[in-house]
Amino acid sequence: MDVFVLGSFDVRISGARVTPTALKPAKLLALLAMSRGRHVSLAECVQELWAGDAPRTAGAAIHTYVRKLRELIALAIPGVDPKTVICTRPGGYLLNLPSGGIDLEDFVRLAERGHRAAALGDDALAASRFRQALALWRGPVLADLPTGPILAIRKKELEEYRKTALDRCISAELRMGRHYELLGELVALAADDRTHEPLHAQLMLALYRAGRRVQALEVYRELRHELSGRLGLEPSPRIQKLHRAILASDGSLQREAGERPASRTA
Repeated sequence: MDVFVLGSFDVRISGARVTPTALKPAKLLALLAMSRGRHVSLAECVQELWAGDAPRTAGAAIHTYVRKLRELIALAIPGVDPKTVICTRPGGYLLNLPSGGIDLEDFVRLAERGHRAAALGDDALAASRFRQALALWRGPVLADLPTGPILAIRKKELEEYRKTALDRCISAELRMGRHYELLGELVALAADDRTHEPLHAQLMLALYRAGRRVQALEVYRELRHELSGRLGLEPSPRIQKLHRAILASDGSLQREAGERPASRTA
């Protein structure tokens, strides 16, 4: 079984789509998948499916949904006991899938390799691992599945982890001198998140290194306008320092590849 949550919720067995069509069984399977190998209590299942407004029959309904999910698995994998896939545990359930069966786990594994490579100063390897991880995203987490309180928190965690991976990936690529290649991506990202200061700082730096100082300064002006108008804030000291450096044509801003330690394996 392969479960995809980084985008539309999709479940496949041997390539055949077996995603539950009913909302609550789908949410239950998503909850179990995003907790693969971990016991999920009946209380957690009820909270996710009914968000504090559960009927008295909620426990029985959960058991029915589990039975239906097992029936789907049995039809898709003849000869396999579905109770070994969705396992009953005292007070709850556990999804028993081999490692690599869920895209979010592949994302986390690759992103962690990227972070390790970045910590070792290997920008090329870090960027490669981060790009592999980010390529697994097909859209927002569980894009087509309304979520309850538990999955909503998990979605936010994963989105933040993605932002961190993307930020470190772009930083590594800028250090490698890839400012020209990054410009289109950075312009689109900055337009989508108009108050994200690290992202705008990366765009300013890429524009400056590409010989477009006026546009780099314009990015700062627009960011300052957004922060002031929406939040009543000034840009952070870090981005103000970058702004001053661009105004002064500070030569240190042109540092590119070759200034980090030699590559190491991560």
